[in-house]
Amino acid sequence: MKISGNEIRVGMLIEHKGDLWQVLKTQHVKPGKGGAFAQVEMKSVNRNTKLNERFRSSDTVEKASLDEIKYNFLYEDETDYYFINQKSFEQINIKKNIVGEKGKMLTENLEVDISFYNDRPLTVDLPNQVACEVKNTDVALKGQTVSSSYKPATLENGINIQVPPFIENGDTIIVDTRTIEYIKKI
Repeated sequence: MKISGNEIRVGMLIEHKGDLWQVLKTQHVKPGKGGAFAQVEMKSVNRNTKLNERFRSSDTVEKASLDEIKYNFLYEDETDYYFINQKSFEQINIKKNIVGEKGKMLTENLEVDISFYNDRPLTVDLPNQVACEVKNTDVALKGQTVSSSYKPATLENGINIQVPPFIENGDTIIVDTRTIEYIKKI
């Protein structure tokens, strides 16, 4: 789908110069002389390089069309995560470096959205909130009741986060998968 240069937004995937680019930053610039343009910082999905490009409103770029399919997480090995489509029972594997740090939050049968571009998986989107068990945390000190005081905790999956003082070992909490932060206790 063609879009004009001033419609480019952060997070979009666009096809430019024969490659697929993810938009990291955009800034609308109106110089004193000449026409306005959008200064766009992009990162190549395939080559892991960055590019700064200027797009005038008269320029057009191709917005990449992605297919989102729901999959359930099965298991992991040293290099890959494995998922299954519940409708077609098709099983796929995705490299751990594509999923990143959020892969630690995957649990068996967790439903995720996988975005494909030309039948190649690009991103794995977890639900916004997942339940995790607190494996280890410090004991709350008596009198330390300031609302902004948080203490470190290690979750069952190895992720370290900050939790309120009333959380104890063995508690189940809700964690935001986008920011990897504590939300509430179950």
